[in-house]
Amino acid sequence: MSAVDPRTDLARTRTGFAAHRTQLALDRTTLAWIRTTLTMCTFGFGLVGFFRTVREKNPSPEAIAVHEATIQFGLSLIVLAAVATLLAGISHWRTLGRLRRGEELRVGRFPLSLAVAFLVTVAILAGLAALFSR
Repeated sequence: MSAVDPRTDLARTRTGFAAHRTQLALDRTTLAWIRTTLTMCTFGFGLVGFFRTVREKNPSPEAIAVHEATIQFGLSLIVLAAVATLLAGISHWRTLGRLRRGEELRVGRFPLSLAVAFLVTVAILAGLAALFSR
């Protein structure tokens, strides 16, 4: 092999492109989290608003109980959306820093998606418990 091997330049170029593709994938993932959390937040507000209207149209004890349970569930979705957005931003920032420093990217044991799925399940079960406990 010669002192100036063209494969070395090609490897550097490919490595740079790989880092760029990784950054773009990271951006897409973060944007997907933002869309997901905005949807969760909107759904939480929508549920509360819908059942508030039901309560106003029919102020029976059952409608009031459903509205109160919905407020708790909607609020839990809104808080969960805010926390998930914050965690997605932190994860993006940290991973981008590792990428810029040329460090090896790690796969977490308990990814954010599983944590959010678990917390949404807990919120749903708590909402159902509140709904049927009356």
